[in-house]
This record gives sequence, structure tokens and C-alpha cells, in this order.
Amino acid sequence: MSSKTVVTRFPPSPTGYLHIGGARTALFNWLYARQNQGTFILRIEDTDTRRSSEEATRAILESLEWLGLDWDQGPFFQSRRTGIYEEHIQRLLETGKAYHCHCSPEDLERKREEARSRGAKPKYDGTCRDLGLGPVPGSVVRLRSPETGRTVFQDAVKGSIAVDNEELDDLILKRSDGSPTYHLAVVVDDITLGVNTVIRGDDHVNNTPRQIMIYHALEEPLPLYAHVPMILGPDRTRLSKRHGATSVLAYREMGYLPQALLNALARLGWSYGDQEKFTREELIEKFSLDRVGKSAGVFNAEKLLDLNGWYIRETDSAELARMLPPFLEERGLEGLDPEKVIRAVYTLKARSRTLQEMAEGAAFYFQETLSYEEKGDRKFLKPNVLEHLAELRERLSAWSDFSEKGLEALFSSYLEEKGIKLGKIAQPLRVALTGKTASPGIFEVMSVLGREEVVRRIDAAANHIQAKKDPDN
Repeated sequence: MSSKTVVTRFPPSPTGYLHIGGARTALFNWLYARQNQGTFILRIEDTDTRRSSEEATRAILESLEWLGLDWDQGPFFQSRRTGIYEEHIQRLLETGKAYHCHCSPEDLERKREEARSRGAKPKYDGTCRDLGLGPVPGSVVRLRSPETGRTVFQDAVKGSIAVDNEELDDLILKRSDGSPTYHLAVVVDDITLGVNTVIRGDDHVNNTPRQIMIYHALEEPLPLYAHVPMILGPDRTRLSKRHGATSVLAYREMGYLPQALLNALARLGWSYGDQEKFTREELIEKFSLDRVGKSAGVFNAEKLLDLNGWYIRETDSAELARMLPPFLEERGLEGLDPEKVIRAVYTLKARSRTLQEMAEGAAFYFQETLSYEEKGDRKFLKPNVLEHLAELRERLSAWSDFSEKGLEALFSSYLEEKGIKLGKIAQPLRVALTGKTASPGIFEVMSVLGREEVVRRIDAAANHIQAKKDPDN
């Protein structure tokens, strides 16, 4: 691999579902790698064995796959790389860049309390730093951090960042149970996997100087750092469940399209002029770190809903029809004719903001028995429409052209003959065919249902009206 090849990574912890913030970080890393013909690595940081789970790992992989964020290498699991971490810890010990510390947790707490009482920073005081101690049960390994000077790095988003080294203490690299700490594992992973671009949330800014010290101790080149702004809810507090769903898979279940969520995520902290909507190809072409803002992005659920509606209208009906069956199955509708689903989708695209809404709107097309909305039943399915329903039923049963134009021609002829307007029969017919007072255009509905089903539903509505008229029969 060329030293100039951009290598980014996304390293989620499998302690829960992939949330909006993590998905945005994954997207920015993926876009930067794709734009630069680089490599995007997936790494699972599962060293917290108590909280990590296979279920969460599967959910993360499923979320990334649904969003279309394909990875070039991995997934690598930290839990399977302990030997690599141990090698690097030994390397630091052998070069004098790290040391064994025997201070007990009680000792450390006492030292912290003493420091606080003096008004000093409660950090490790270096008791074991120069004692040349070896490993014993319960001991840890610490980094021999510089005690003076400053750690400085150039952040691609935030600019130059500097920290006084005296503010930091000798970081633990290896815990008393023999496991590596987060900082050590992250740095070693990035070094050994060739990662040279670290794009992550700005809640990691404080971790960066500590990790840079490990790079320096290992005499390895630093990656490019880019800390992207946090995501806030509409009330400008940190995005959380109180603002609505934050899990990527929850948005899939609510009927959002992956490209709509990707578009919304891209616009959280990044912009390209006034452009709001982007194809995947446009995002790859236009994304750059210098267009990532320093201020937090605000996640607006209503805006996402509108954006999703736009994507539904722009998406091919056949493609939407391939996505819709799980939502129809939730409503007990299975084994449907794919061609009929496509035609139903076409009639509902303009009025659906999610696939859930579309499935709800489409259900009447596939139900064996309709239940009529109470208000529509009472207002429109009345005895005075029976004569029209009967005549239309006869004409429709003999009519061969069930295209929208063909049906419009039949009705134009009927209305002219009877001297009435479409409004006189449209709503009763709509309720008879759909069970609802609002639906796609009546000719669209009839064309999708087909002649046999239209006739069957008119018969059912007529029987229903008759039963209301003669409740004792």
C-alpha cells in the first residue's frame, strides 16, 4: 500500500445499536476514503467484554450495510488482537518509554485527595516512575509521558490545538488484569492497520494529546486528525432519545430510505453552498474536510421526514416496491403479486413520506375484506347511491379497457348520460373500493384493483348498504 493512500477507519463499540452520531462519523470516513480512492477499515472495539455483545455487533454491521457504507478491510476485532497490544507494550518497556507501577487503587485515591486538598490537579504523581520495578500481581504499566513542554497537533477541522504536558499524567497502558487500555489499543490498531486519517467526533479531542504521546513513544508518524462537531437536538442539547429515535435501524423500521438518512447525516456539520439534496456520487465528489464546520450540527426530525418524502417521490416505483413488502407483512399482507405492488406504489408515491405511510395507504389494495371508515360509511354509503353503483357495476363488468384513460372515458359517458358531475358518485365509489374517504385518484385505484376486484367490491358495498337499510333481513 502506497504511503500516500488515504486509510480511514470506523471503530464502533458493540455495546448497543449504531446511533446517528456514529453513523455520521462512519459516513465522513467512508466519503473521505472513497473521494481519495483510499481504504475504509471497519474495526470493532469489543474489549469491554461485559457490555459488548454479538447482537450489537450484528446490528452495527447491518446498519452500515443498509446505509451502503461498504468497508474494504475488516471487521477487525480488538478482542482478537491482544497479542499485538502486548508486543507494543513490551517494546515501550524495553525502550524505557513505559514502566511498571505498583501503586494500589487505595494509594492512588489517597494521592488524589491530597492533591485536591492542596488545590493541585489530582493526577498520578510518578511515584514508581524511576524505581525500575518489574511486574507483580496487581501492577499496571504506565507511559513515561513528557513532564514539560506542550503537545501540539494540527486538526483538519479545528485548526491548531495545544495542551501543556504538565496537565497530563503518566497514562496507564496495561491494566492490573493484563488488558490494554483504550488509548493503547486504539493507537496500536491504527499503526498496525495503516490508518493515517482519523476522523471522529470532537468529544475525542481531549484523548488526542494522550494518544499522540503514545505515537511519539513508539516513534511512529502521526495520522491526520479531524474532529467533527457534535450533533445536537432542535433544543440545542446533545442529541438523545428524548429527541426521538437515534438508532439507524429504528429509522429503517420507521420506513425511511437509506439515501435520505445518508443525505441528512452528511448535512450535519458539513455543507456545500446552499445545496440540500445530494446523490451518493455527489457526496463522494463534493465532500471535503475543509467544509466541515466548527459548530455543532442540529438534527431536525421534521426536515428528515420531508427529505424522505422527496426521495420516495424521486425513487423508481419498482425499487420502492422491493422495499415495501416487510411493511405490508407487518399488516398481515403476504404473498402479494409483485406487479400489483409496483402499480400500487406508483399511486402512493406523491402522498407518502415514509414506507410505513405507504404501506398503510396501500393496504386496501390487498385486503380481502374492507372495513369502512365510520364517517365515510355514514355519509356516503347510503341507499340513494345504490342505483348508480348497480349501473356502474354492469358497465364496468363489461368494460375491457381498465387503464386510467379507459376508465375516465367510461365515466365521462356515464356522467353525461345521467347529467351529473363526478362528485356525485366519486366519494361513494371511493369508500366502496378503498374503505376510506381519502385515497389516490379513483381511476388510479380502479386500474390497480382490476375489473374483477372492482366489481366484487362494488357488490360488497351494495350488500352493506342494503343490510343497513334492512337491518332485520
